[in-house]
Amino acid sequence: MRVLGVDPGLTRCGVGVVEGVPGRPCTLVGYYVIYTDPADDLALRLLHLDRSLGDLVAEHRPQSVAVERVFSQHNVRTVMGTAQASAIAVLAGARAGLPVSTYTPSEVKAAVTGSGQAEKAQVTSMVTRLLRLDAPPRPADAADALALAICHIWRGGTKAKIEQAAAAVRKAGRR
Repeated sequence: MRVLGVDPGLTRCGVGVVEGVPGRPCTLVGYYVIYTDPADDLALRLLHLDRSLGDLVAEHRPQSVAVERVFSQHNVRTVMGTAQASAIAVLAGARAGLPVSTYTPSEVKAAVTGSGQAEKAQVTSMVTRLLRLDAPPRPADAADALALAICHIWRGGTKAKIEQAAAAVRKAGRR
């Protein structure tokens, strides 16, 4: 399974592409950070993010998209920008006809480190180790996006298989 993970942000949006199957080591395909200038008009920033994510989806042809779920922060301006970037990421996946899943930061941390309370440095360290990289992905937005993709492969892939099996049982029961 190839997954495009997105750590949404309006100024810096991390994108990571990973291949793998549940229970096995994953392989890095690529990672990116999409930047927008805070001085630019909001509409142009969102448009740039939309086009960039659409280009990456078209280039890498993932089977699924994983996006970090926006959580409440004290800074409303930051939350608004993150929520807008998150919506663009969800839209990019939906536009391509892909399933889109969202994960909380705690779910992602738990999936890659074993602890939902892990620090950013621990997540980056584990992503580096899990993908067998020579150096940590930089900036942290890229490492977080890769962690999202790994989380989806390990957790979302299994969840999708369970849902498919349940649907098959329901369908067989209707016959």
